Amino acid sequence: MAKIYYDKDCDLALLEGKTIGIIGYGNQGHAQAQNLRDSGVQVIVAELEGGASWKKAADDGFEVMKAADMAQKADIIVMLAPDTMQKRIYDGAIAEHLTPGKMLMFAHGFNIHYGQIAPPDGVDVTMIAPKCPGHMVRQLYTEDKGPPALVAVEQDASGKAYNIALAYAKGIGCSRAGVLETTFAEETETDLFGEQAVLVGGVVEMVKAGFDTLVDAGYQPEIAYFECLHELKLIVDLFYKGGLGHMLFSVSDTAEYGGYTRGPRVIDEGAREEMAEILAEIQDGTFAKEWILENQAGRPVHNALKRMAREEYIEEVGEDLRDMMPWLNEGK
Repeated sequence: MAKIYYDKDCDLALLEGKTIGIIGYGNQGHAQAQNLRDSGVQVIVAELEGGASWKKAADDGFEVMKAADMAQKADIIVMLAPDTMQKRIYDGAIAEHLTPGKMLMFAHGFNIHYGQIAPPDGVDVTMIAPKCPGHMVRQLYTEDKGPPALVAVEQDASGKAYNIALAYAKGIGCSRAGVLETTFAEETETDLFGEQAVLVGGVVEMVKAGFDTLVDAGYQPEIAYFECLHELKLIVDLFYKGGLGHMLFSVSDTAEYGGYTRGPRVIDEGAREEMAEILAEIQDGTFAKEWILENQAGRPVHNALKRMAREEYIEEVGEDLRDMMPWLNEGK
């Protein structure tokens, strides 16, 4: 079982006198920067000069600067730019200013685990990964709550890396819920696997296959959309609230029995073997190498698949049906 740290285990005073530099005022960056400031921590922000995020951070009252200038000033440098941009930012603006005694922090372990960023000896390398989107990190903090998070230390040069990382977690509100101890390897590999096999890859392909099966059998596409995509939210909300058992308790007996007896025919031994193969490709670096090369080549495969996904028939049907439900666009 994972070791879990709470507010009582985290000393925010360890951040006193330190300047935290947030790279990227986007999804996680804006939330973490604001939460830290409200916790009494000194925060500066690095963004692309003149861009919309630079302006937003300045409008929110932060001192905003180029990444190299921030790296000179900050004691803790937090990489919250997209994974695909981090190596370029690190090599071009951070590395030369990463002097002994500083800390380099991440919210996802990809670039450290797969060797795209190799910090020097003498600096702490840590991770605090909130388990929710940035807007929720901010909202929960303002409500005196917080999401769970993961903490990992790849390099503990100071001997205080864990405690400083936990202080950061407290500063953004995560220790209110609990901070689970992990490693860069475990976080990276499980995160990629969850995305590929279940949350993005697996679910999307299952929805599309179910929709196509019904439409090919002659059923109305609108009905197929409701049954295979729209109602998925109802099931996921039940999962989210109380786990698998809560969902099974909440659906009809017919649905429960059908799930028990037919679900394993869809996710059969072959599907499980394919999941194991996907995990192996993550563990041995095959996927990471493929994705890194894809980005270096200008994303030809990614862009083609993205275009094809937008042209799926289920997307055309769904767009018309969602017009019947204008409330879905509220706050979009």
